[in-house]
Amino acid sequence: MDFYYFTEMPYPYLPPHDEMSSMRVTIPNKLFDPKIGHQLYHRYLDEYCYADEMGLNLMVNEHRSTVVCMDVAAPLSLAILARQTKKGRLLVLGNSIANRDDPIRIAEEMAMVDCISAGRLECGMVRGVTYEIFAANTNPTMTNERLWEGIDMVIQAWTNHEGNFNYEGRFWHRRNINIWPRPYQQPRPRIWVTGSNDLENLKAIAEQGHVFATFLQPHAKVRQLFDHYRNHYVDNGIPGGLAFMPLVYVAESDEEAMKAADEIAWYLRTKAEPQLRNVPGYVGLNFNVQALKGTYTGRTDVIRAQGLEYLRENHILIAGTPDSVEKQIRSLYEKLGGLDHLLMMMQCGYLSHEKTMKNIRLFTQEVMPRLKDLKPAYNRPWGEAAE
Repeated sequence: MDFYYFTEMPYPYLPPHDEMSSMRVTIPNKLFDPKIGHQLYHRYLDEYCYADEMGLNLMVNEHRSTVVCMDVAAPLSLAILARQTKKGRLLVLGNSIANRDDPIRIAEEMAMVDCISAGRLECGMVRGVTYEIFAANTNPTMTNERLWEGIDMVIQAWTNHEGNFNYEGRFWHRRNINIWPRPYQQPRPRIWVTGSNDLENLKAIAEQGHVFATFLQPHAKVRQLFDHYRNHYVDNGIPGGLAFMPLVYVAESDEEAMKAADEIAWYLRTKAEPQLRNVPGYVGLNFNVQALKGTYTGRTDVIRAQGLEYLRENHILIAGTPDSVEKQIRSLYEKLGGLDHLLMMMQCGYLSHEKTMKNIRLFTQEVMPRLKDLKPAYNRPWGEAAE
């Protein structure tokens, strides 16, 4: 099983939460101090480099107009890490392809990162969360269709090596596609797709052999999604896989770990106005009916209302001593019926640099070596370096 270090690069230095109606989309950027931002960017990149040195893979993502994530352009941070790190896989999860104007630009950016890193790229493609709709001015009812057409364009751009070709789709019409450089990995980098409570979409992820990743949901819900993937997975020669992201903190004592975990759980307490969280047309009618009835237990609002013990019992949070964290990960692995990639949010909110470095050190030295027997179901070496 693979382990990935992750932070959204938050900007937590804000007025009290009750003085703000939203921490996304509408929050004024006068609250951002560029000098503090400069320090935070360097700090977060240093922590990524340390995680790489200690043997972890690395995950980045992007969001915009929010205090939760200062990484507004994941290809930029990914390119920096491709040059500064040496060992770990580099996962972008992901490129918000449904809200980008040009999927071919994404294909080029990712090929460049793959070449700089000597083939360490893991390439995630996502619809973008509801908050992204406003900044992109995108039709929310079309984001899923744009996601799949964009992925198709990227794959064709990566794998066509015979000169220019044209693409005629529903959303994009492109002439003379011929990307330079092409990816280091051959036949192409592996694709990851996030989500999705839309089972038809999850079926498509499995049938196309992509990696499926989901975040911060109770293990019972994650197991349902994983089983649906397993029932429809098609091996197309590029191995797929299953990935889950909890919050993670390791300390010498449970008390210390839970205090730090409460700082990381700041992420779950960030708020946005209702009209920003559920844009009409973004999710299907059945999902909204379940949410209104309170029968969808994986909904983010339901999770946010719970305390730390609920989060730990449902493996949304993994925190404790090295012995305890090992047991929690083994329990999660068993309850999910296996797991290929554990994506770990190990820093968020006000969690200090010192506590973050300690978290990375204790996990890699005291926990990770004990888990070598947890075998992945799909993740295996594949592809070849370009000649």
